[in-house]
Amino acid sequence: MHPTDQTRVLGTTEWRDLEQAHEERADAFTRGRRERAATGQTHPVEDFLFTYYPFRPGLLRRWHPGAGVLLRGAAAEPRANWKWYRREGSDSQVDAAAFFEKNERVMRFIGSLLSATRQRPAQFGCFGLHEWAMVYRQGEHRHVAPLRLGQSDTDAVVDGNRVACSHFDAFRFFTPAAIGRNQLQPTRENQPLLEQPGCLHAGMDIYKWVIKLGPLIPGAVLLDSFELARDIRQLDMEASPYDLADWGYAPVAVETAAGKAEYVRRQRGFTERSNVLRERVVSLLV
Repeated sequence: MHPTDQTRVLGTTEWRDLEQAHEERADAFTRGRRERAATGQTHPVEDFLFTYYPFRPGLLRRWHPGAGVLLRGAAAEPRANWKWYRREGSDSQVDAAAFFEKNERVMRFIGSLLSATRQRPAQFGCFGLHEWAMVYRQGEHRHVAPLRLGQSDTDAVVDGNRVACSHFDAFRFFTPAAIGRNQLQPTRENQPLLEQPGCLHAGMDIYKWVIKLGPLIPGAVLLDSFELARDIRQLDMEASPYDLADWGYAPVAVETAAGKAEYVRRQRGFTERSNVLRERVVSLLV
């Protein structure tokens, strides 16, 4: 696995236009977070991507052309001094070979994980109950929003349904009483074997993997992965046990048959979107 060595050339006007469009799109994605940070406010849905994933909004704003793209006239620009860039006369491009040499193990892990996940059958029987298992039989919760059904009825939903979470980074937040109710026991070690494309958290994590691949990934792929994660997070919380009416969110009531059907319908759409992104990322590493 190695980023492509083929070189595409972007003229100065062309790459500057791409950079500006990227910055404007990134600014739109992060505006709410930046405004809340200035006033000390928080948001239980939108802030997740900036707190759970420890990446500053400024990282989204930094446009990269990706590996194998030469930027005309960029040698005199600040980006020529960015880490993992090199000058080519008056031009500049990402030093993919240097990045690969330093990060080969991480790149291979990410490429293998995304490729294996994309090829597995998607599972659609979890109904977002991981969020319910995170509050099961526990009075103190991670979010300030109240439980929509109250504690006892929330616990009854977990008791009355099959819990089948395949994602370690969701499973590790289960309450002690909920751990044994899960049909799977995900670990960091078996993550490559259990990750499957129907999982909402696996879809959100594409953003994390893209960030870790840094300048190898074109800006459009980075922002598409963030947008996917943002959209998934909304469903994740709409289907959660929390009452988010004060923030303008209607519940996807997965304790009902209609709510389960709505969850799966949207879950299938996210599966398609996430697999397209996985394929795009893997193709950049071959």
